[in-house]
Parts: sequence; C-alpha cells; structure tokens
Amino acid sequence: MVSLRTLLHKFNQPLLITILLGQIIFLVILGLKQVGTLESLDLMVYDWTLRSRTTQSADSRIILVDQTEDDLRRWGFPVPDGTLSTILQRLEDGGAQVIGVDKYRDISVAPGQEQLSEILRKHRNIIWISKFGKSSSLRVPPPPELKGTDQVGFNDLTDDAGGVIRRGALFMDDGKETSYAFALVVALRYLEQYGINLQGDDKNPDFVKIGNTTLPPFESNEGGYVDEDAAGYQFLIDYRTMPSRLPIYTFSDVLDGKVPANAIKGKIVIIGTTAKSLNDHFYTPYSGGTGIHQRIAGFELHAQIVNQLIEMALKGERHVHSLSERDEGLLLWLACTLSALIGFRMRSLWLFGTTVVLGIVGLGTLTFVSISYNWWIPILPALLGWVVSASTTVAYLSGQERNQRKQLMQIFSSHVSNDVAEAMWRERDQFLDGHRPRPQQITATVMFTDIRGFTTISEKLDPPALFDWLNSYMEVMSQIVLVHHGMINKYIGDAVMALFGVPIPRTTEAEIARDATSAVDCALAMRAAIEKMNAEHPDAPPLGMRIGIFTGQLAAGTLGSAQRVEYTVIGDTVNVASRLESYKGVEDHEACRILIGERTLHCLNNRYRTHLVGSIQLKGKEQPITVFQVDDYDDNPTLAQ
Repeated sequence: MVSLRTLLHKFNQPLLITILLGQIIFLVILGLKQVGTLESLDLMVYDWTLRSRTTQSADSRIILVDQTEDDLRRWGFPVPDGTLSTILQRLEDGGAQVIGVDKYRDISVAPGQEQLSEILRKHRNIIWISKFGKSSSLRVPPPPELKGTDQVGFNDLTDDAGGVIRRGALFMDDGKETSYAFALVVALRYLEQYGINLQGDDKNPDFVKIGNTTLPPFESNEGGYVDEDAAGYQFLIDYRTMPSRLPIYTFSDVLDGKVPANAIKGKIVIIGTTAKSLNDHFYTPYSGGTGIHQRIAGFELHAQIVNQLIEMALKGERHVHSLSERDEGLLLWLACTLSALIGFRMRSLWLFGTTVVLGIVGLGTLTFVSISYNWWIPILPALLGWVVSASTTVAYLSGQERNQRKQLMQIFSSHVSNDVAEAMWRERDQFLDGHRPRPQQITATVMFTDIRGFTTISEKLDPPALFDWLNSYMEVMSQIVLVHHGMINKYIGDAVMALFGVPIPRTTEAEIARDATSAVDCALAMRAAIEKMNAEHPDAPPLGMRIGIFTGQLAAGTLGSAQRVEYTVIGDTVNVASRLESYKGVEDHEACRILIGERTLHCLNNRYRTHLVGSIQLKGKEQPITVFQVDDYDDNPTLAQ
C-alpha cells in the first residue's frame, strides 16, 4: 500500500496539508456552533443587521392608546371598570375595526363592572389578553365574560438570553387545549373583512398559512439558535416598522375627547401602557442601537406582531427564515476551504490581506442584503472560518517557508552572494523538492582554482601559521567568487571549486553565456588579487594560481544523510574543468594561468584576449579537448551581434 507520507510527497504536501487545515478548522467551528458557543454572538450579529436595514414607516392601520404615568395619577390604578368602559365605548363610537386590550382584568375593579360586562358581551371586536404561563399557578384568565370565547389571546412573550424578544408565538399547547396568541386573534379579527383566516399549507398541512403566506414553525436550531425551546408554534419577529413609532393617544386624550374623529375609524386600536412604574417593557434587537429607547412597551410589541401578520396576509410579505442546517454547514465549509486555498496561493502578504478583507466584506454584504429580503444567514461561523482558516494557512506556510529557507541556507550558506541567495529563494519552486534541491540536469560553468607550489609553501610554515595564511587567501578568493555571482561548491585543501549558473537552472543561451563571462571575470579578478598580494609582500615567495574553466551539462543535487547534506554537481563538465586547472603542458602565467574550454570561449562574445593552446588529450578523456588560454580583457573588443 502507498503510505500517507508517499502520497503527500507525490501530490504536493503543502497543498494537501493546507486543505486538511481548512477541514480541521471547519470541524472545530462547526462543533463550537453545535454546542452553542457562538449562539450569543450570532444573535448579536442578527440584531445588528436588523437595525442596519431600511425600515418601513408606521402602519396606518394601527393606532395605540397609552396609559401614561399622568393617566395613572389622574384616573387611578388599577383603572376602574367604568373608566375602561368609557374608553372602549368611545373607540367603538369612533368606528374602530378591532380593539385589543393588553391589560389584565381577571378581577373586577369597581365601579362600573356591569357597564364593562355589557360592552364586552355586545362587541365581538374587543379582544382581551390572558396569560398562558409555564404552569397553571402562573396563568391569568381574561375577564369572566370572555372566558371560552374567541375574544381572548395570551400575551406571553418568549425571550432569549438577556431578555431580548426576537420570537413571537401563534399558539401554545398545554396538552389539554391550544391557546391563540393575542396578536394573532387581533390580526385575524381584522382580516375577517377580507375573508382571510388561518388554514393549513397545501404542501405541508402542519404549517400555518395566512392569506397566501405560509409561516413554518420556528425550529430549535433556526439560524444562530442552538437547541432553543421551540414549544408551541413560534416564528421570528421581523421588526419591519421599528424603530418608527405608531400613532399614539393617551387615556386622557380619549376620555377628554381630543382624538380626531377620523383617527380611529376602520383602524386596529391596541390599548396598553408605557408607564415605567408598571414594568411592562421589553428588550428587542433594537435595544442595542442608539437614539431610541432601550426597551419598548408590551402593547407596542404586540402591535408590531399584528402588523407583521397582516402584511403577510394582505401583501404576501415573507417571514424571517434562515438557511437549513445543511446549507449553513456548506457555507461554513466553503468559507474555510476557499480561505485556506487562497492563503496557499497568495504568497504576497499585501495581496493576501486584501483578499481576506474582500472576503469579509463580501460575507458581510451578503448578510445585509439577505436580511432586507427577510433571509437570516448566520454569518459569524463563516466569517470566523474565513479569517481563522486564512490565518492558520499563512502561519503554516510561513513556518514551512522559514524551515525551507533555514534548510536551504544551511546547504548554501557562505557559498553564494546575498542577491543569489534571494534569487534562489524567489525561484525555489523551480528547484526545491520538499526541503532539498531536486536533482536536475543543467548547463553551467565550473571553475577550479589551485595554488601553484602550495606544497613548498606549506613546508615553510607551521600548522597554525599555515591555516591563518590559507584562511586569509580563501577569504579573498571567496569574496571575489561571490561578487561575481558564483557559488563556492567546496574547498579541497588549497583548491576552490566554484559554480556559475547553479542552483537556479538557466533556460536560455544568453543566461548560459552570462555565467561563463562571470566565471572568466572572476578568474581575472583573482589574478589581479594575487598580483596585489605579491606586490604588498615583495620579500615573500611570489604566489601563483592555476584556474580551469569549462561550460557544459552536469547533474546537480544533494548528497548525504539526514544529519548532513551537501549540494554538489557531478558529470564530465566537472572533470574537464578540474583537468584544465591541473594541466601541466602549458607555460604558467606569472601570477595566474587561466585555461578554458571551447564551449566557454564561444560564450565570451569576444570580450577577452585569448590564444589557442591546442587540442589536448586530458587525463581520463578519450576525445581531445580544444583548450584556450585567457590572457586579459580585450582593449578593443569586437562583440558578436
């Protein structure tokens, strides 16, 4: 069987690891979402998007009648049945289509009990609240006259953590009977004039349909929620008219006859209180905004729900709905995977950062646009996946590059100039295979240098002095090689082997010629350095060098164990350059003899004065090699075109 290591090596290990990192991050964030870690943040983002969208103006169908703090002082608390009767009668006389009363009245408040009882029996369009409660001890019944009628609805509101109301309920069921919500009863009573009532959906009878709009029940994992209580038949409140305020009159306005005659006719009137002392206020998604009250009164909230139900029935407005869990998971997976791949491809930090920011902006735009159409897309997990996956990928690749650079520099450190090292790093994909340079066939120029008469010199110096002298010599020669963009491949005693045209493969004849020219320039610079050293030490025996240069094909790669590797080149080109350096059939130049092969000469473009040495049978070669000696730069070169 093929091992995982072999598979990774075969199919681009960094890419596979990058993809694997994206999948790990996807699973981690998916797990965090499923255990509810991200729920509160998801809901905060949802609230923010609701506040940021364009809201509709207040609904002209609905007006509010408010019991203010001034009304409490003037008319008393609790307000007597007789006062309530007068308010209801005046609203009826004004032509109100539906009157919803968001005030508990399970116990009569004298005086005026009979008057209130008569009005409630007479007018079917008056809807009163009850409290469903989580237990029978917490329930509050409606006025006795309305018990068991279709003029009652519970006003219970379902709050999330922090007391925020994001959901409404159409029905509640205690196992014995099903109760209707106050807002639903008010809306249905208003819609009777249009012949609209609740019915089951044609495709799914378990779903409620109001007008032409189907309203599926809230699921426990809807949107950003996780294992939320979905008891009864809940739905998400869209807050389309928030924070715009509905037309509002006070109890005193109604009782003092200050409400315009046409303000009530045909409208839905909802009675409640904004008095803070009665503590009937709730947090909404708008409570996190600025410039509005942090909480709204309960009857204002019921009015918002009534408006939403009527808009769905009459205009076909869509309810707030979200992606399925499968689609949310797919969005998260795409964000993690694409971000990881982008991180792999974008090696430029600026370009990568720009792409990540654009992704964040794109996901954010998707959220804001979708909420305008009542689509809730929980974007936080995808945003988190996008950023974390991108950051992790960059961290991984940066670590890989640091390790690669470290290993690359361990192999080539002190052997190449800084600009060659940078070029090697930029072009690493061409010659790196994992963490080692990949074996390759290249065309390059090889140069061997040797000190003439080194044996004699070494005999005159003790070991410490010999090594000091030799290191000084090597320092000078090495710097010359580096200055001419060469690579010092190895030191062999007093000999130096340098390469021009490695490790980055040359692909054109012009590049190959430039390397050969650099090698000859380097050799002439070495000759000048030797002459300077001899001039500075006239009492010492004159120092001389031999240099062999040859251009051709060779195999390049690394040899060694896991503990120590060495970059080297092998092939006939190396052997010929070595033989040219050690060839003894040519008179030595006073300071430095430079022999080159015919291929190298053809690359020099007539820049140097050379003369033919001849066709020489070098040691170990079956065929003779045409050899030339480089004398100096040509004072009047005729460059080939």
